Amino acid sequence: MDSSSTRRGRTRRRLFEAAVTLIAEQGFSSTTVDEIAERAGVAKGTVYYNFASKTVLFEELLRDGIELLTVSLRQAADDTAARGGGRVDALDAMVRAGLDFIARYPALMQLYVAELWRTNRAWQSTLMQVRQKAIAVIEGVLAEAVAEGELSPEIDVPLTASALFGMVLVAALDWQSFQPERSVEDVHAALSRLLQGRVGGHACRPGG
Repeated sequence: MDSSSTRRGRTRRRLFEAAVTLIAEQGFSSTTVDEIAERAGVAKGTVYYNFASKTVLFEELLRDGIELLTVSLRQAADDTAARGGGRVDALDAMVRAGLDFIARYPALMQLYVAELWRTNRAWQSTLMQVRQKAIAVIEGVLAEAVAEGELSPEIDVPLTASALFGMVLVAALDWQSFQPERSVEDVHAALSRLLQGRVGGHACRPGG
């Protein structure tokens, strides 16, 4: 029999999934707790048992989602290193991991992008913190690549990390919204060529 913590975890996951779908469809303000509970198949009181308010639910939803993405990026880098791949290979694997994640949770990432540009939300500081955690994983790999001589020391590591994160996010959302017939392999191949040419290419190396 499942433990109470396991059951609660599953309930919270259903609430997260219901909330992100509804908010993506109709916006945060227009989404009610009743609707979230109905979509999740639970009583309204269950929502408040797990989350103090709709705002808390949404804040934790964003934190949970971006932290899952961060884990995916870190795992991709670690797996590449375990196979003996270089840092640019690790960056490429992280691009693929990001695409896979966004394909799995498109509504979550749509919400993330929308909320990045708002300044009046209670969860803004939380969103910035979890975003930085994800980008820090990319920064770490870039910094190692520079230290090992795989990439030019002229690379602006923080800005390049943000650019790579944004490239994957925007390209994936464009793919999901406007080119859904393309496979993830096809999209990854296009971004991989861009990564290899502009970040990992010979032109980036000193004396090249």
